[in-house]
Amino acid sequence: MAGVGATFCPLLFYGKAVQVRTIDWVDGKILIIDQTRLPAEEVVLFLSTVEELAEAISSLRVRGAPALGVAGALGVALAAKRAKEEGKDVGEAISEAASLLASTRPTAVNLKWGIERVKEAYDPGRPQTIDELIERARAMVAEDEEMNRLIGEVGADLLGEESRVLTHCNAGALACVAHGTALSVVEVGHRRGLIAGVTATETRPLLQGSRLTAWELKRMGVPCRLTIDSGAAGLIASGEIDVVVTGADRIAANGDVANKVGTYPLALAARANGVPFIVAAPLSTIDLETPNAEAIPIELRSDAEVLEINGARVAPEYTQAYNPAFDVTPAGLVSVIVTELGVVRPGVDDLQAFVGSSSQRTQKAGLLSEEKKTQTSL
Repeated sequence: MAGVGATFCPLLFYGKAVQVRTIDWVDGKILIIDQTRLPAEEVVLFLSTVEELAEAISSLRVRGAPALGVAGALGVALAAKRAKEEGKDVGEAISEAASLLASTRPTAVNLKWGIERVKEAYDPGRPQTIDELIERARAMVAEDEEMNRLIGEVGADLLGEESRVLTHCNAGALACVAHGTALSVVEVGHRRGLIAGVTATETRPLLQGSRLTAWELKRMGVPCRLTIDSGAAGLIASGEIDVVVTGADRIAANGDVANKVGTYPLALAARANGVPFIVAAPLSTIDLETPNAEAIPIELRSDAEVLEINGARVAPEYTQAYNPAFDVTPAGLVSVIVTELGVVRPGVDDLQAFVGSSSQRTQKAGLLSEEKKTQTSL
């Protein structure tokens, strides 16, 4: 990314000295870990424009539903800040930024959620609103970190001793501000002595499992092995897996779950072999405005991701590719959805009622007070 500040540094996750957030607000810029460079290089980028952030999202330098929610929020705040500094119309800059960012990854509902949470706070009649937008976005950084920590605590209660876990793609700290969703469950389970080991799928075509999940599990100190994507179902059938834990990019009102392509076959294999299939995601991933799978837009990515490896073509010329970023697992195959405020069973529990009651509890108890949010994000 031309013009973007890059810093090479060791990224210390999971209790080792300092935990670097996957995405953060630092000195008026958006800090991200460049996930396309892992595991070979550990690079932090400082993004100073909305266009740079949009490119980072599209190219998967920053990815993962919760991280994208925070990216959307920080992107709107950055647009407002730059417009004010450059004497431009702030409201227009916010609208343009919101439209650009929302178009980058249409399946992940958290991105739109984060954008709207900051956008709706703008009041052109109050000059101090821009500072408030920045503080709201920064508070969301701290909020995401806490929510994902709680997901781990809730989810680990479902694990038995010596659990052999299978996970898909990367739903760890790199997919969030910190901790992760599926890997937060593993992190807490490991701390409690409940994890025998984790099998990660390599996750074709961009290898998020082998590049990112294995990288995180190594730092966590959890025994880890990789399997080719097509080997995972057979592994479940062999009796070597006790539980499948994945993240989610969007959960429809009926409990259908959109996640990294390849999740659906894992759910089928888990159901066929009596293995629990757990989805770990924050409440913000549950989209009550999306009724079911048919209403979830599925992002189609470049053919080149399938037809080439490191720029070298591996398929015959004129071959076409089908490259969806996500598939949808029907609610009936999901054993339980783990959120920061408890669990819900699709097809058994009322998802809409659960979200409503959880939102009320959050407002009443104050998952993080506004004061604590601001202090934590400094």
